[in-house]
Amino acid sequence: MIIARTPFRISFTGGGSDLRPYYGIRPGAVVSVALNRYVHVTVSKRFDDTVRVAYTRTEIVASADDVQHDLVREAMRLTGVLNGVEITTVADVPAGTGLGSSSSLTVGLLQALYARKGRYRSPEQLARDACHIEMEVLNRPIGKQDQYAAAYGGLNYMRFNSDESVFVQPILCKAETRRALEHRSLMFYISARRDDSRVLFEQHQRTIEDVNARAILDAMVDVAGQTRDSLQDGDLDAFGELLHSNWLLKCQLNPGVTSPSIDDWYTAARSAGAIGGKILGAGGSGFLFLFCAEGSQQRVRGEMEKRGLRYFGAGFDPEGSKLFLIGDGAE
Repeated sequence: MIIARTPFRISFTGGGSDLRPYYGIRPGAVVSVALNRYVHVTVSKRFDDTVRVAYTRTEIVASADDVQHDLVREAMRLTGVLNGVEITTVADVPAGTGLGSSSSLTVGLLQALYARKGRYRSPEQLARDACHIEMEVLNRPIGKQDQYAAAYGGLNYMRFNSDESVFVQPILCKAETRRALEHRSLMFYISARRDDSRVLFEQHQRTIEDVNARAILDAMVDVAGQTRDSLQDGDLDAFGELLHSNWLLKCQLNPGVTSPSIDDWYTAARSAGAIGGKILGAGGSGFLFLFCAEGSQQRVRGEMEKRGLRYFGAGFDPEGSKLFLIGDGAE
């Protein structure tokens, strides 16, 4: 059996500049970190030549072409694992909650299926192949940051270039800065799963057609660079203020990322000691991330829980997608 464990991610600043309509003109930039919450993909030999895929439902079909789960089907086609396998997926969080789950799943599927063929793929290759499946084959209106965050892991500044290359630069900061960053961070689950495609499609169109939207994204790219610098300098209060700046810019870019309830929660969190925060994903639901002034974490948490938000404990993960082999999993 082959097991791929792939992390979810938090995107701090710069999100939206990883969309092709933007980085095709000016390089985009995002700061993100991998979480110690994962999707696990297992691949094992099946007793016959059929394919069994188990996720929220179970499929038993003759070959990859008959698989209805589009990410599984296209990952099988790309890697050349077409039949005679059993594939299962189990995730720590539901899909559609803003943590990059579909891209983490795609990266994990690719890594496990390539291993089934006895082939190694670097994080760069896994991320590039995952982008190809999601953006080119399935034509989803998404960016590139999630695939690279899942494949590489850790705390990174990512730059998206017009030639389709992506530079992943680990953010070099002191160990105490990383510990404090994690300690002062809070996450809350705010509502049920959603489909980001409509919000992302609208942002695609706005980026193409609206000069003001491109100017806002220019400012968000600059904020991402300042975020990297604040972390490298160990200035976490500045990091929190930059999160807040990114929040304000994101709301200007696409009002659909927030709602009156979210605005009320965020205002209450800021009053209780949060410096900055953001909605994870395209917006409107999922998870609310908050970064607190030192010593205010319990007060902020209490205010959010009083309003019905569920605390979600998660730390950071220094690694990207990993393989675990039980027996001889390769063909």
